[in-house]
Amino acid sequence: MLLDPRLWGKAAGLGKDARGVPHTHPLVCHLLDTAAVAEVVWDELLTVHQRSIVAAALHVTDEQARTFAAFWAGLHDIGKISVPFQLHRNGPKYGGELRTQCLTGEPGYAFGAAAAQDRQSHEAAAHWWLVGVFKEIGYPSSKRRPQSQLSHAVAQLLGGHGGRFHPVVYDKDSRCPVARHPGMGAGSWEEQRRIHFDEVRRVVGVKSVPQGRMTPGAAVVLAGLVTLSDWLASIEEEIRTRLREDGWAGTPDDLDSYWQIARAAAPRLVQQTDLLGTGFARPPDSAHGAGETGLGTSMARQLPNLVSEHGPGMVVVTAPPSEDRTEAALRAAAVLGHAAGARGLFYALPTGSAADSHMAQVHAFAEQALTGSWRSLLLHSSSRLKPAEAAEQWAHANATGGVRAEPGEEWAPTANSWLNSHRRALLAALGTGTVDELLQAVMPVKFNAMRLFALSSKVVVVDETHARGAWGQKLMLRFLEWAAALRIPVVLAATAADKSVDAMLAAYRRGAGGGREPVMQPRRSPGWSFVDAQSGGGHLPQQPAGPARASTLSITVVDGTPYGEIQAALAPIVAAGNGRAAVYRSTPTEAIRTFHQLTKDLPGLDVTLIHEQMRNKDRWQRLAACRSAFAPDGGVSGPSVLVTTSMLEHVRGLHFDLVISGPAPLADLLARAVQSVGDRSRLVVLRADNASELDDAALVRRTDLLLGTGRTVALPEELPSLLDEVYVDEIVDRMGWPAARELQQLDNQRVVRERRASGTARWLEVPGPWELDGDLGLLSRDHPGVEPGLLSSVLGEEMVHVVCLYPGRDLQGKTVHLLEDGVLEQKLERRAKGRPTPGQLVPYLIPVPKRLVEGVEGDANAAWRDMAALNHVLRLNLTEDDGRWVYTSPKHRFCMTAHGLTIDQLP
Repeated sequence: MLLDPRLWGKAAGLGKDARGVPHTHPLVCHLLDTAAVAEVVWDELLTVHQRSIVAAALHVTDEQARTFAAFWAGLHDIGKISVPFQLHRNGPKYGGELRTQCLTGEPGYAFGAAAAQDRQSHEAAAHWWLVGVFKEIGYPSSKRRPQSQLSHAVAQLLGGHGGRFHPVVYDKDSRCPVARHPGMGAGSWEEQRRIHFDEVRRVVGVKSVPQGRMTPGAAVVLAGLVTLSDWLASIEEEIRTRLREDGWAGTPDDLDSYWQIARAAAPRLVQQTDLLGTGFARPPDSAHGAGETGLGTSMARQLPNLVSEHGPGMVVVTAPPSEDRTEAALRAAAVLGHAAGARGLFYALPTGSAADSHMAQVHAFAEQALTGSWRSLLLHSSSRLKPAEAAEQWAHANATGGVRAEPGEEWAPTANSWLNSHRRALLAALGTGTVDELLQAVMPVKFNAMRLFALSSKVVVVDETHARGAWGQKLMLRFLEWAAALRIPVVLAATAADKSVDAMLAAYRRGAGGGREPVMQPRRSPGWSFVDAQSGGGHLPQQPAGPARASTLSITVVDGTPYGEIQAALAPIVAAGNGRAAVYRSTPTEAIRTFHQLTKDLPGLDVTLIHEQMRNKDRWQRLAACRSAFAPDGGVSGPSVLVTTSMLEHVRGLHFDLVISGPAPLADLLARAVQSVGDRSRLVVLRADNASELDDAALVRRTDLLLGTGRTVALPEELPSLLDEVYVDEIVDRMGWPAARELQQLDNQRVVRERRASGTARWLEVPGPWELDGDLGLLSRDHPGVEPGLLSSVLGEEMVHVVCLYPGRDLQGKTVHLLEDGVLEQKLERRAKGRPTPGQLVPYLIPVPKRLVEGVEGDANAAWRDMAALNHVLRLNLTEDDGRWVYTSPKHRFCMTAHGLTIDQLP
């Protein structure tokens, strides 16, 4: 029997011929396209270490591993030779009839009613069928534990190219998969699967059988290679250049000729990724200045030697938050990246605002540390819709800071870039974003293995590792295990060394196969340590970092009315005609109210407002202006104050003489306090102010008791002990019975929440690399309730984005919706079915907690609710009410002004 070229692999977006017949791309051609791309991905995009992981697991040479990778990539869609796929009602049609309808009239392609009703996906069909075929040709197999052997591992890996791996297929099913899934078809269906298998194997040039086993690291690398190759081979405009003419027979000679065409096209496809050519330059030689003992100097002198001797691994830096600590972390990343042959960096922070503020410093680092061309993306919830548009808007907002997307400065992808998709954005050579981008790699979400693959060629820097709560702490430990198993270089930056930092060190050691004996991060501040990924061995510097320049933090707790105390604290600055202050309020509404009050009551004060419920572009512009105005040598003249919310507490580069804050857990107060610089930095805490709804009530109460009326703290030496002191039992013992009982109840509630969160994270996280036991299906296990909403709550408060639309009329007098009040040029663009262009919305998105937009999903979101990219974007059609633009939902009233969005609960 000859190969049947009528079996199609791609059809959508390929257009029609002169007769109006839809074009289709034969399945065998798509398989060879993918195999050809896999060869180039192996050569050009995988690091030396990624290739060595695969070759070592398979017990073959690098060249043999390359050939196997291409062959397996070429088999990924073989499950499309099945009844449900070839005869799907949404398949290519002509004259109202499926183009493959002719198959049903041929005896060999006959099938029963059960086959047409079989709902098995083509990815799962590939997994089920390939297990038995690999076993037949000699791949290692096992009847009792198939997942432990290569025949099943490769099949399961290929079945997961759609983003989820499928459960183990046991021997009794792999011997006759059609018995369980009749949609796979017998007769010609089975014969065509075997012919396609044999032809791909012949054309690619596979002449041997590997005898190794699939390690977790090799599985991640190969799964990523296969998925990436499939994505590139599926670019529709490129497929149209390789379409075969009607009557193309698919003979062996035809396939050999097509293989050359596919190979010639593959480099062009990979070139479109904007991923080629990036690497790390050799770091400059260490400085040896006499008497220099600071953190940066200690690391510069010793880390290169440790990495040279033991190979890359994880560096942990503990010091108060500062731009100097960020610089030390980035320098460590440069040393690790060059040693590992890494192709990029991902810098992860607790919040999107922190990522926004760090991007300029990360860019400056990349200009010095990265070689070749590189693309940079901003990756967090406010930019996820269209990362390239977000990066471009961020660049425009930061133009005054020297980061511009102008001709010749090609770091930012264009809007039509292949990378401009949330699913692919993590592949970009340079990413600055939130830590949830990492944590989703160890949660059973779609394409989690692709996330691990994207990170496995990079250096990962995690700044403020403490800032994610019990959920994040548990998931971070699992991520570090996988990072070590994949030999991903990691830099962790934390405010102080404690048990959670020790747990992170232990997790990386565990993933690297190191011992289980306890390890401790040096408690002195600043400090650093190193764990190599080869053996999991821990290494402390022989010459520890000397103490940082000593300073004193003066904390004053005041009891008066919040606004009165804010005025009193700012009065000396106004009287002196000079000075800079930051005021933290609990909500955007409070921040806006304080901004208006201060502007009215203190006319000599320059007041700036920034909070999270501003449009993306407004928030980025104001943050860029703040980084310029409130820098150490900033351009602010006269007394000035920045009014903000907790969104700014992890932002670097803002320097104030005074910080004012409402009640908060001690760690958060200290994160805000370090923005006050000088030998005597000052923090004023407003005891009578409202705490954030998201803050832990027990920790807020304990912090209040610990601080009393105020406290003086010597920095940095007293910082670790102060953070520990807030948890001690003696705080309760010093209180009277009613107050002690109330605090004990709050403590118990906190412990219950943390244990529940930790337990749920343990239930939700994927197994560690050494717990898989060969079964990749455990990475995608289907938990009821694993919905985007749950994932958002795990990674922080569940957020959605709103876009405010103003009524207007176009030049023809038709009613239109405007993104800017009265600006016709900013008309909402509509595509088919009234859907907007997602990229157009990016600058106008406003993140809000989902709990505040209950009831908004009705008519306000109907126009685009079924569009995947806009699932979590809500549309507010504003109306004018007494000179204000408002939208009213069943529970809340939204008001949009130049100062952002306020949300008030209705009575």
